[in-house]
Formats: sequence, structure tokens, C-alpha cells
Amino acid sequence: MFYTFDKILLIMFRIFNHLKQSFSFILIILLMLSCGMKVSKLRIALSKSSPNYVQWLKKSDPDIQIINLYTLNKNVAIEVLGNCDGLLLTGGEDIYPGWYGRDTESSRCTDLNLRRDSLEIAVISKALELKMPVFGICRGHQLLNVYLGGKLIIDIPTDYGQSVTHMCRDYIHCFHEVYVQRNSTLYQLTGIDSASVTTNHHQAVDFLSPLLTVSARSADGLIEGIEWLNPEGKNFLMGVQWHPERMDKSNPLSGKLADKFVSECKTYLNSRKHL
Repeated sequence: MFYTFDKILLIMFRIFNHLKQSFSFILIILLMLSCGMKVSKLRIALSKSSPNYVQWLKKSDPDIQIINLYTLNKNVAIEVLGNCDGLLLTGGEDIYPGWYGRDTESSRCTDLNLRRDSLEIAVISKALELKMPVFGICRGHQLLNVYLGGKLIIDIPTDYGQSVTHMCRDYIHCFHEVYVQRNSTLYQLTGIDSASVTTNHHQAVDFLSPLLTVSARSADGLIEGIEWLNPEGKNFLMGVQWHPERMDKSNPLSGKLADKFVSECKTYLNSRKHL
């Protein structure tokens, strides 16, 4: 194929312009890296991962990178958490009552997991040190209270009563109403006074940490939601006793909680970029 001199010049110019653009892009990336700026995805650490929690978060942002801390030893988990943007404390086994001064009652608990307790207490400490967003669900909600100086009801049916069913054999279809406190961050976020939630727990917050306040209760008065009493200067922190990850996203006590937590994690990520 024969090319005129003009066409050859045009082809050479296009090649040069393409190379110049590529070189500029590479130069920009190198400059970003040299300044400590990273093009990275949002990273949220889960104390123990399962598909429900992952899907719940990814409905708010499909590109979130999930880190499962449970597979790591404590020291590695603490180090890995330092490169994350939020901590989600998930549901699961009972917390060893020795953590809140009731070790003689451990026989009344079920499925204790001392390794998990120790791991999660360590990462809570690190997350609060970093002022990282923290969200606790069921066990995670209870552990936040224990870590901050509170205590738990060992067994709701025997120690508190059964006017409200908090645990069923068919836990997927176990629901009750919760009532949101109007002066709470939870109310500001959801704008509702009450809603039906999925529940599955036989323990609950008893003595509330003096650093926390109640954001929601069930009809029998049990504490169902917690947050900072004085949030000024602190990280975002919220705990709920119900299971928003098992609920439809349209329920304001599910989807709006995930959206808020993810939003706080993004704010934290952006603040880290500018350090």
C-alpha cells in the first residue's frame, strides 16, 4: 500500500500524540504514588465474615473490598485493620461472661469462643485508637458495650422475661418491633419511631456503658440500639441488637444503616488519603 508524504506525517503525528498522552498518564500515576496517594477501593474489615454481611454492605457499594479478620491471628489482624476504612463486628457466639465480671456463670452460655473474643477486643481497641467507623450487629453490639465497661444479661428468658420473643427456632422468620429514641442519631438517620426487625439472641445489654446511650428498645424495654453518649470528637459508632443483614434493604432499619456506615467509611478513607 502506497502512502503520500502528507499521510505519513499525519500517522507519525497521531502516534506521537498517543505516546505523549500515555507518558503523561504514567507520569501522573508516578507522581500520585510518590506523594503517597493511592487509587484504592474502600476496604471494610469484618470480625467474622459470612455472605449475608457481605451482600448487605455491597448493596450500598458493590466495589467494597471485604477483609475477613477471623482467618488471621490477632497481631496480623490488628496490622491489617490499620489499612482498612471501617470495622463491622458481626453476630455469632455468646461472649465469655468473665469479660464483664460474671465468669462463674459461663455454664449458662452457649457456644463460647474465647479466641474470637480476644481477637475482636483487640481490633475494637485498634479501631477506636484510629477513630475508624465501627458498626456492631447482635454479638458485635453486645461486645461494644462490654468493651466500653458495660455488662450483659446472661439469658433473657430466665433473667428478664418472655413478654417479647427475642429468639426462635426458625430465626429467619423471627420478628418483633423496636422503638427508636427521638433524640438519637439512629432517629436522625431513619426518621422513624418504630419498625419490625429480625431477631435472634438470648443475651442482651444489661448495664449500659457510661460512654454510650440507648438509641432503640423493644416493647419489653430491652436495649436494642446503642451509640456514643457524647459523639463530639469521636469516630462513628453504632450498635444494633437485630440483624439488618437479614432484612430487606427497603426497611429503614436495614438499608439506611448500611448506607450510613459505608458513607462514614468513605469519609474516613478520604481523610486517610490526605494525611
